[in-house]
Amino acid sequence: MGIGLSERQESDELPRGVARRSSIDPLVVMDVMREANVRAAEGADIIHMEVGQPGTPAPRAARERARAALETDRLGYTDALGLPALRERIARYYGERYDVGVAPERVVVTSGSSAGFVLAFLAVLDAGDTMLLPSPGYPCYRHILKALGAKPVLIDTSPAARWMPDARDLERFAGEEPAGLLLASPNNPTGTMAVGPRLGELADVCRRRRLWLISDEIYHGLEYDEPAVTAIAHWQAAIVVNSFSKYFSMTGWRIGWLVVPEALVRTIERLAQNLYISPPTISQVAALGAFDGIDELEEIKAGYAANRALLLSELPAAGLASILPADGAFYLYADVSALTSDSAAFAKTMLKEIGVAVTPGIDFDPVRGRHFIRFSYAEPQAAVREAARRIKGWLKP
Repeated sequence: MGIGLSERQESDELPRGVARRSSIDPLVVMDVMREANVRAAEGADIIHMEVGQPGTPAPRAARERARAALETDRLGYTDALGLPALRERIARYYGERYDVGVAPERVVVTSGSSAGFVLAFLAVLDAGDTMLLPSPGYPCYRHILKALGAKPVLIDTSPAARWMPDARDLERFAGEEPAGLLLASPNNPTGTMAVGPRLGELADVCRRRRLWLISDEIYHGLEYDEPAVTAIAHWQAAIVVNSFSKYFSMTGWRIGWLVVPEALVRTIERLAQNLYISPPTISQVAALGAFDGIDELEEIKAGYAANRALLLSELPAAGLASILPADGAFYLYADVSALTSDSAAFAKTMLKEIGVAVTPGIDFDPVRGRHFIRFSYAEPQAAVREAARRIKGWLKP
């Protein structure tokens, strides 16, 4: 005899409340992407300028390596820190790109940069510790820290400072004893960088005050006017987070890496063993091949540069003139305060009326973000050009 309806309903109830640590904000860009995908499935012609992912597949050399491995390799677990060959290749990359020496033993392969942040935070922060975060910034920094019981403290940056903190900003928190600073250069959502002496000055303050410096370098390789500098060029004790998602065009492969001080390697290895066992083997094999596709990746980057120039010309003509020319990544952060005080509603209307998906600034700055939206220009140029045409017709009919 089956159980009755009321019994079934009772059996589906949660035994107790969900954990307080789970009450974090959503990642708004993913909600926007879901809505855009629903509309596309219903037949709408959607242009994706919301999510920060390349509109191109992994480089051919990466796909060929993965294809061969699928045919011949068992693809079992690897070491928790990653394939030795991949760790060695990443270390060599620092010499090639930055002229900086990194020992392979300091490289930790991760399941995307997201796992890298979790491992880094767990390794250096206790519950209640404070991490300084420039704002606007990638929302998952705040959300992961809160879920782990740490405290994100925002440093408000400004367009006049190219949305970047400086050494004086860190000195303002001298009495609060933060555990560290997390800096992204190029930044998401603004695309701006800590150029000139600024990164070195920030590293010097962290060294002097014994703060952890965590450098998000996942958009390195995507710079347009001058190359990005890795934090470990200024301070070998900095923790670097990087990924194959952006420059290497491998978002869905979920593969990234850390460069950490030697004294942290075993700590992070223990965490990685217990949390992740190992990064996905097929993705590690593909990542090894990605280093053989640099010429192809540079062509993709040239396409981003062309899209950037197109939007910096067309968006002001549509009435969106307050944008800093982004130094890197594939984002423009546009001030829409002359048009709205509710960027979330503005983005929803844009998606509904002209089929262009963008991310409201509240994802990156919960307060001031009401006046901003972020455009991603990583799609093929024909799509970006069509998006600009639609936006101009919508805002300047």
